[in-house]
Amino acid sequence: MGAAMNLEDYLKLVGTELGVSEWHTIDQKQIDAFADATEDFQFIHIDPERAKRETPFGGTIAHGFLSLSVLPKLAYATMPTLNGAAMSINYGFDKIRFLTPVRAGKRVRARFVLAEATMKSPKELLARTNTTLEIEDEPKPALVADWLGMHFFA
Repeated sequence: MGAAMNLEDYLKLVGTELGVSEWHTIDQKQIDAFADATEDFQFIHIDPERAKRETPFGGTIAHGFLSLSVLPKLAYATMPTLNGAAMSINYGFDKIRFLTPVRAGKRVRARFVLAEATMKSPKELLARTNTTLEIEDEPKPALVADWLGMHFFA
């Protein structure tokens, strides 16, 4: 879990980097489990031999939505928690772009920049975080997105 801070200090962080996560390996086992969960069995994800022969990737790649779905794990360990927040929920994403496929076995990490923080009511904060999922040793990220989170205070 990220460092705890009060709301006033958090609001001052708009425009700054909140943190960079540890590396996370997306392996074939995780890709296969995601394929089972989503019923997306396209060969580029689950058939290493065919993907090696028939794609420019040299093997299987993670689903774009799998890349997106590792963000909560990476955020939980990296982004600050807000003192007094009863809960925080996903509000959605804007401008999701999948830029580079994540090949099986590659490591990814997330970079979070607080772009905007708006009090929707005295007990509701909407935060927009510019999120980049980087791939180790790749010049372009796996994805970029504006991640929206709603924080509710007691």
